This record gives sequence, structure tokens and C-alpha cells, in this order.
Amino acid sequence: MMSELEPEALPPEPAEPPKRVVGRTPFQLAWARFKRDKLALVSLVVLVLMAIFALMAPLWADWTGHPYDQTFPKTALDAAGQPVGPGKDFWLGADQLGRDVLVRAAYGARISLVVGILSALLASLLGVAVGVLSGFVGGVTDTVLARIMDITLALPYLLVAIMLATTFQISSVTASLTLTILVIAFFSFASFGRIIRGQVMSLKQKEFIEAARSLGASNTRIMFVDVLPNLIAQVTVLTSLLIPTSIVFEATLSFLGVGVRLPMPSWGSMLGEGSDVFQTAWWLLVVPAVLLLLTTLSFNLLGDGIRDALDPRSDRIIGKK
Repeated sequence: MMSELEPEALPPEPAEPPKRVVGRTPFQLAWARFKRDKLALVSLVVLVLMAIFALMAPLWADWTGHPYDQTFPKTALDAAGQPVGPGKDFWLGADQLGRDVLVRAAYGARISLVVGILSALLASLLGVAVGVLSGFVGGVTDTVLARIMDITLALPYLLVAIMLATTFQISSVTASLTLTILVIAFFSFASFGRIIRGQVMSLKQKEFIEAARSLGASNTRIMFVDVLPNLIAQVTVLTSLLIPTSIVFEATLSFLGVGVRLPMPSWGSMLGEGSDVFQTAWWLLVVPAVLLLLTTLSFNLLGDGIRDALDPRSDRIIGKK
């Protein structure tokens, strides 16, 4: 029997239920790391806005009433024959022929994005095929493919592009666009393939490859089932970093007059045209230069963010940032 001074026994507190562990896919983990990189998010927003700006090119032409290849000498040129600057009629000014710079910049964004993305994807496909075949098969195949990539990297791409443009005498916009994409992809796949080759040669020495061989897996199955899935992160990062290089490549070719044919505008051709009258019409050089800088810088920062997001060790790196 308990005394009056003896405290009553308190009932045990209910135990907290164990927290449920929710599994996350590799994509969810990568997206969680990517969201912590503010520069990459801002770059993604800039690229989305640039894509919208390019897709709205026909709408810009309809709203302003200025097709990209039509001249307006009465309203776009002053009494001295000089192009008018930014104003209510021409929001980003006019060029020396009386064409709307805003509309031409929007169509130039289309060309730059299409050429950059398609050539980067084509170079990625070719680089992955050559790199995997060279690194996995080895022997004579590796020697031949490696030397082909070395020769490609040693070629002066500008001289080859000029030679192709002057040899075929291409006047069609579509044909010149196709040739530009093929030239950029051809001169970009070699650097891509060399990196993939090194990755494959490293993967080939891993234990899971030896385990697959011991189970009787063929070389073809090992390449497509065991090697290629482990290259997805590297290929994604390299492709995202190859796009801005391709955009600058196209702008260089168009600046030299061997890229996309006129009258289709390109940021490179706009830079070439604006460099002659920069002192009197600064907007002809500043507008395409700023757009080109924003696009390439955003793609580079986005590529860095994707690389950090796909690398599990980047948690500490992003946390420090």
C-alpha cells in the first residue's frame, strides 16, 4: 500500500512512430541537387525565355508589320541614309538596309538554337558510337578510330568549312543550314569521342564487367546493357556543354559568310554586318552580341549545374557555394 507522500506512477509516454523512409529515384536526387544551384536555375530561366523569343519570331514580324527580309527605306533610314535607332517604330533599331533588328534577332535566335542543339546531338551520337566502339573493342579498331579522331582534331575547321561552302556553291537556306550542322557535328564529335573512349576503357576494368563476362554475356550485350547506361551522366553533361560551342561555331561561320545563307538572318551574320557601321549604329553590333553572350553563358552555367547535380559528391560543393 502506497503512502500519501509517495508519488503516483506516471503512465509511460507513447513512443513516436518511426519516420517513414521514402526512397527517391536518381532523377529526383539529381533534381534536388540542381535546385540548390541558383546560377543554374537562373540560366535555365534565361534559356527558356530565349526559346520563347525565338518561337515568337513570326509573331514579332506580324505585330510590328516588318518581315525579316523586307526593307523600309522611308521609315528606317533618316535623311542622310543612316539607320534609325531604337524607337517606337523599330524597338531595337534598324540596320543599314532598313530592316527591323528585333525581328531579325528573333529569327537569328531560331537559327542559333536549332544549329546548336541539332549539331550537338548529332556530334554526341557519333562521338558515343565511336568512343564506345574504340574503347571497348580495342586493338586495331581502337588504333584506327583513335587516329581518325586525332586527324579530325588537327584539321583547320574554318578552312575546311570555307572550302566546302565555295566548292558546293550552296545558295539555298535549307541546304546551307544542313551543311552547317553537318560541318559543326563533324568537327565536334572527335573531342566528344575521346572523352567517352577514356570512360569506356575505365569501365571495362570494373568488377561488374568481369562478372558479366563470367556469366557468359556477349560483348554486344555488355556494351549496350552494362557500359552505355553508365555513360548517361557524362553524355548529358558533355552535350549540354557542347551546345554553346556549336552556337559560337555557327556564329563564326556566318560572320565569315560561309554559314547560313542570306536572306535568313543569323547572329553571326548580323555581327558581320554591324561591324562596318558600329560607330554610327551601335545597336547593330550590341544586340546580337548581347544575345549571343547571354545564350552561350547560360548554356555553360547550365552545363555546370547539370554536372554537379549528376555527381553525388557535389552535395558538399553546392553546400559550400
